Amino acid sequence: MKPALDDIDQKILALLMDDARTPVTTIARQVAIARTTVIARIAALEKRGIIEGYGVRLSHTMRQPAVRAYVGMSVEAKCAPSLIRHLQQLPETETLCAVSGAIDYMLTLRCDTTETLDRLLDQIGAMDGVRKTSTSVILSKRIDRAAL
Repeated sequence: MKPALDDIDQKILALLMDDARTPVTTIARQVAIARTTVIARIAALEKRGIIEGYGVRLSHTMRQPAVRAYVGMSVEAKCAPSLIRHLQQLPETETLCAVSGAIDYMLTLRCDTTETLDRLLDQIGAMDGVRKTSTSVILSKRIDRAAL
């Protein structure tokens, strides 16, 4: 069950997700509450396990290979477990999400070159149980609130 968060908690989390090093005084000013209240709220979010930790987010040039892509996949249900195991072994696999709608899975790939991406897409398309793929190359991120 998803924990209940009020508007203030959600605003604090959004600011911390944008930059976990945002000073408490800046958060207090932007959320329009006292600095001590921000400290108490952050401590409560940590204690409840909503904030599990803090980390370093590397610059785009350090962490991102040259090419990233979303791959929508339609698959035969009976082949899904072996397909997932195979995709998990690929170092280029960043995420694999089961989704609702016309496709069954959304795969995110990170590749050093377009040639590597092309080779992987051919390999994935040829896997047993893959009915159809649709790929979109990521050009840029406009908003990134990912924890890491």
